[in-house]
Order: sequence, then structure tokens, then C-alpha cells
Amino acid sequence: MTVVDFMKTDEIRHQFSQAMSTMYQKEVPLYTELIELVNEVNESVMQQQPEIKQQLINTGELDRLGAERHGAIRLGTAEELETMRRLFAVMGMFPVGYYDLTPAGVPVHSTAFRAVSTEALNISPFRVFTSLLRLELIEDESLRSKAKQALENRNIFTDRAIELIETFEKQGGLTPEQGEEFVREALETFRWHETSPISKSLYNQLLSQHGLIADIVGFKGPHINHLTPRTLDIDSVQKGMSQRNIPPKDIIEGPPRRNCPILLRQTSFKALEEAVNFTGEAGATVAGTHTARFGEIEQRGVALTPKGRALYDELLNAARAKLGATPNASNADQYYQLLSQEFEAFPDDYQSLHEQDLAYFYYQLNEDAVTDSVSTQQANELVNQGVLRIEPIVYEDFLPVSAAGIFQSNLKEDKQSSYQGNSNQADFEKALGRPVYDELELYRKLQEQSLERCLDTLQRVS
Repeated sequence: MTVVDFMKTDEIRHQFSQAMSTMYQKEVPLYTELIELVNEVNESVMQQQPEIKQQLINTGELDRLGAERHGAIRLGTAEELETMRRLFAVMGMFPVGYYDLTPAGVPVHSTAFRAVSTEALNISPFRVFTSLLRLELIEDESLRSKAKQALENRNIFTDRAIELIETFEKQGGLTPEQGEEFVREALETFRWHETSPISKSLYNQLLSQHGLIADIVGFKGPHINHLTPRTLDIDSVQKGMSQRNIPPKDIIEGPPRRNCPILLRQTSFKALEEAVNFTGEAGATVAGTHTARFGEIEQRGVALTPKGRALYDELLNAARAKLGATPNASNADQYYQLLSQEFEAFPDDYQSLHEQDLAYFYYQLNEDAVTDSVSTQQANELVNQGVLRIEPIVYEDFLPVSAAGIFQSNLKEDKQSSYQGNSNQADFEKALGRPVYDELELYRKLQEQSLERCLDTLQRVS
């Protein structure tokens, strides 16, 4: 069998993303209405601001916009995480970034599985924010032992999914028939199960520790927690949700509204209360409910350099310090005002962001300047001369504070501000079975490669 017989990993990822979306629409009907709202807002933005549409065309993002999704799952053991890494590799998705959410009161650490090249992302920008429970943070030794036992008793992957993963690893790919079967089998891992393998009593004990612990330990598998579409105007979506009687989260997480969006802004509709049958005595079931799954929306901006991230963190922390409380419905207006005031120190035009080395950009040739003689290879000079134009490299990753804020608001967690536990990327990567990619290095390489391509073209023309 030759490589040309194999289904491309990008196509497997694309099919899986579509299958996931179809399944989630059936499980969470509000998600369908959310997609409709986001599509309406995106169309309106592109009609009213054609420069944004042109920017998406220039970066190759226009075709992917309507299909763009990110999901989130939560795993319980190192073995689950390692197998999940192998499963996502079949789809051309790799672990990017390390996120420690414990300082914000969420007992997990995480990575994002996604494609890593611009071409692959534009084919299918599907991402899954994947968290691993830190069992050692459960202080009650007896409860920790019960949670550990419950996790060890479950198998979140079908036997056939494991066989197909092994086939992919041995062959170097899957045939189209195997690829389509893999999508069906892998989807089962992410399906919602209304029957819990644990007792209602144990569930309530776990819930008293943290809602996320109950969500991870209390079910047969890591049901997809949310699927997130990308909008071009998250403030309009936030208003639109209220108008459609979809209860929005109190605060839009991330930076304030800007002319040139940076990083990531997120909001969500509040988590659903779903019926669950817990395991009782002698095969009986005990009725209950679970609240964790919700709908999320994101607006993505330009990726920031280390210098830009440092400034972002400084300004965000300053705004939160002045607020002196967790942002919520009662102080939302004050928080937005403080955030806007602090971020006046962050340049809000792409030219300044580029010149001050605060953000990453693609370099592209201006067609009417290609034939001109070029006397420099300095990017800033070529941009100033009009030989090159800059287009923002979209931020493909996540923000720990924003992720924690989304989790906490939907799990109704407000009693614990932080866990006593050190960030432990080494332990996470050991469980994962490989190091995570450094997202900032990926963006730097994309910028560097785009400049090299432009210079190479200019040199050939000269």
C-alpha cells in the first residue's frame, strides 16, 4: 500500500468535526440557534466592513469561518490523555501549549489539540481544549481514592477505535474506508451518556469538592463539553443571545473591544441542567441532574509576541486588581470601563503593533510593487516602502484566565479562588507521552516563513 491510498489527515479531521457538530446539535438544541445567530452577525460584519472580509480572503480564513469550531473535553487519567493524543494524531491534531488552571480555582491542567500549519488550519481549524484532572488536589484521601477507582473502572474508547489508531500508526495512514469508520468509532468517546456509573452519593461528594471533578469522574466518558463557533463581533452576539432568550454569561472574557482584535474574546450561554440516572443498589437507578455543558462563542484576533503577551498580562492584571473582585453581573460595567482604560496603553492599529513587535503578521507582496527594485531586506522598511503588506496571524490558541472564567461561571464555582499546587508541565507531558508545542514559536515561524517567501520572490524578480 502506498501513501496515495491513504485518506488525508486533514480530511479525517474535517469529517470528524462535521460529525461532532451534527451530534452536538441533537444533544444541545440551543447550539443550532447559536450557530444561526453567529452566521447572521458574521454576514452583517462583512457587509458593513468589507475590509474585514478582504483581510480574511488575504489570510485564507474566509472559507473556514463558517465551519470553524473548537470543543472542550476533560479527562481523568494519564492513560486517557496519552490515548487521546494518539487518537487526535490520526486527525492531524497535535498538543499545542500548556495551561495551568489551578491558580484560578480549576483543578486541571490542559493543552489544545489542533493542526499546526496555516494550510492545514485553513482546511479544518477544528481544535479541542483538553484538560486532565489533577486528582492529587482532592484533599480528602478517601474521596480521592474513590474517584481514582471510578476512573480506573471505565474505558472511554471503543475497541475498534483503538484498533484503527494502531492501524494508522503501523501503516502511516488509513484508507478512506478505514478513515470513515474511524470517525464513527471516535465519535462514541465524545457522546453524552445520561447514565452515570457512580452513585448519586459519590457524585454529590465530588460536587462538593468542585463541579468539574464531578463532571469528569461521574460519567462513562468525556462528553463534548461545548462546541464553539467563531464570530467577527462578539459584542453583537452577546446582545443577540439576550434578544433570543438565550441566557448569556455575565462577562465577555479576554481583552476589551478594539479596532484591531487581539488574542481571544469568549462568552457563552449558561450551562444546561440535564437529567442523569445514577447507579443504585441491585441494578436500580437513582434520578438526578447534572449541570456542565454549555454553548460558547469566540472572537479571535491577532497572535501576540512575547513582548505583546507581557503587556497584555500586565494590563489585564491591573484592571482586575483595580476591580478588586471577580468580574460578575453586579460589576460588569465597572470592569469593562477599567479594562478599556488600562488597554489604552496597548496600540490599536496593525502598523503600530507590527513596528513595536507586539504581534505576529504574515508578510505578503503588493502586486504593483513586485517589479520595483528592492534595496533592503528589512521587513519594516519594505512595509513602509509599500513593497510588502502585513496581515494578522490569527490566534489559534487559548487564554488560561478566560478558560477558567468560562468554566467557573458555568459550574457555579465561586467559593474557591485557588488551589495549593504548583504548575507541573513536566508531569503533564509525561502523561501525554510527548512535549507540547510552544505556540509562540509556531507563530514566529509562520511570520518568518512568510517573509522568506516574499524575499525569495523579490530576489527572483530582480
